[in-house]
Amino acid sequence: MLMRGIQTAVSLIYPARCIGCGGLVDSDFGLCGACWSEVHFVVGTACESCGLPLPGEADGFRIDCDSCLRTPPPWRQGRAALLYEGQGRRLVLGLKHGDRTEIAPVAGAWLERAARPLLRNQPLVCPVPLHWSRLMRRKYNQSALLSAALAHRAELSHCPDLLRRTRRTPALEGKTREERYRILGDAIAVHPARAAQLQGRNVLIVDDVMTSGATLSACADACLQAGAAEVRVAVLARVTHA
Repeated sequence: MLMRGIQTAVSLIYPARCIGCGGLVDSDFGLCGACWSEVHFVVGTACESCGLPLPGEADGFRIDCDSCLRTPPPWRQGRAALLYEGQGRRLVLGLKHGDRTEIAPVAGAWLERAARPLLRNQPLVCPVPLHWSRLMRRKYNQSALLSAALAHRAELSHCPDLLRRTRRTPALEGKTREERYRILGDAIAVHPARAAQLQGRNVLIVDDVMTSGATLSACADACLQAGAAEVRVAVLARVTHA
């Protein structure tokens, strides 16, 4: 009773706000009706590799988009929670560049729901890494916040520093697919002190956004070369036109 009274008092002083527009909502870290309608979740049929929404209905067989059929990614399966547009894009940018770390818990819940087909056999969860210089400037790795939230909800092992960037790379926004792959090259490697943890393990790599898949490909290649059995990827948002 005492705790319930304290919670009621706190909610009166600090009412729950929509993480999209800041309006009043019923529960913490929720979305109001208007903002919810502007978040385009990936539902229905999607590419088994990259999570891109596809027309038609699933027929029990593996379905991949044309891009993944032409150039199969190094990971086995991939999922995305939402599309990188509208309110979803604004939330991702707020988390990534706007110090909106309060978005991570609810986004982690969306991500865990989308990634459920990838959680079999207890994969080791890790984020796409930031270079130390960028981490110092940003103060946090948004992908690590998402991977931690997903791992916590799914009760999976989380290794936030499994991967590291061995050299700083320029921002990839605005780059072509070919430029992204060329820039990343061998810029990502498994942390030597963590290599033993992924031997023979399934690994689930988490990122905030997938565009061309170049960053995730570099991460997946590093894991496989270091001895991982299989790599899967989960992203909060998927760009529909790389």
